[in-house]
Amino acid sequence: MTDDGHDSPPRSAAAVMQTAILALGLVILVALIAAPGVMERIQYAKVRGELAAIRDAAAVRELAPVGKLFTTLARLIGPTVVNVTTTRRLLLPADESVGLRGSGSLGATDIEIGSGVIVAADGVIVTNNHVVDEADRIEVTLADGRRFVANLVGADEKRDLAVLRIEATDLPCASWGNSDSLEVGEMVWAIGNPYGLDRTLTYGIISAVGRRGVVGNTFGDFLQTDASINPGNSGGPLVDVHGSIMGINTAIAQPGSKGIGFAIPSNTARRVCDEIIRDGSVESGFVGIQPEDPPAGSSAVAALVRAVIPNGPADQAGIMAGDLVVAFDGERVVGSTHLSLLILNAEVGGDVVMEVVRGDRKLTFTVRVGQQPRH
Repeated sequence: MTDDGHDSPPRSAAAVMQTAILALGLVILVALIAAPGVMERIQYAKVRGELAAIRDAAAVRELAPVGKLFTTLARLIGPTVVNVTTTRRLLLPADESVGLRGSGSLGATDIEIGSGVIVAADGVIVTNNHVVDEADRIEVTLADGRRFVANLVGADEKRDLAVLRIEATDLPCASWGNSDSLEVGEMVWAIGNPYGLDRTLTYGIISAVGRRGVVGNTFGDFLQTDASINPGNSGGPLVDVHGSIMGINTAIAQPGSKGIGFAIPSNTARRVCDEIIRDGSVESGFVGIQPEDPPAGSSAVAALVRAVIPNGPADQAGIMAGDLVVAFDGERVVGSTHLSLLILNAEVGGDVVMEVVRGDRKLTFTVRVGQQPRH
């Protein structure tokens, strides 16, 4: 009703609709202005909910085993790792000795620190050959602090492995794993005596397998890892998540390099260890050739025979310098280091088939594998 007492005319439907649209527009405008804050609060609420779930006792219990994995491994493998200390008396030239004359004299003592791992409860230890090579005294310190003078059972210079024995029984020992099963990306742990810091545990992954021709070793077929390896780690184990030995740590790419370490595969180390314990030495194949990689720019995936040793197995079979070896005992040859490794691991006294390319001809020779000469 109006001020004069008369009823006001009813509003049209169009006017009502217009008012509603204006109101809705205002609501939408306010919502758009406030949307970032609203969305942010929603997102924060979601994150807070997730964090609360993680902190929940059940979730903590699920994550706890992961956090304790490293601790469990350290307790499992640590007691099987030993410190190896070797001493060598150096022969000095006559003009460097004090008060002595002659061709030379015993002078300074060289001390080297390395690592090892117990693989049998009766005192059998595996380490690197370069740790104990030409040592006058080898001392082993166990995790419990006991010290022993170790005897060198045998060594393999080409594969850089050695076996020691100490007079002890009922020792904790590590088990061998199957290195052939390893894949790039698998977790591994290195443990040893870097810089004299005993039983240091480091963690990483397998970065590569089958690395050949690295660290100056023609006969190596290494595992590559980014687990930290430093001087003193040599001879210590590289283990998997179960604590099984997957490799024997042996070298880094170069002094000061980080994240590029190498280990001898466990299958190689175990075979060499067993053979040394059984025979006192390791048989290594020999066919009497000097291989090298094909010339730069060559498309050949093979190994070139640079020279043939007169009257050696290859010479007697008919192989000549200049031949390209494309297969050895049924396996395709990929470079000279690969061929050297195949020859080294061939059964001494057995026959192998070598496929070569000579000019435009492909020839096959049966070669009797000999024993690698001992120097």
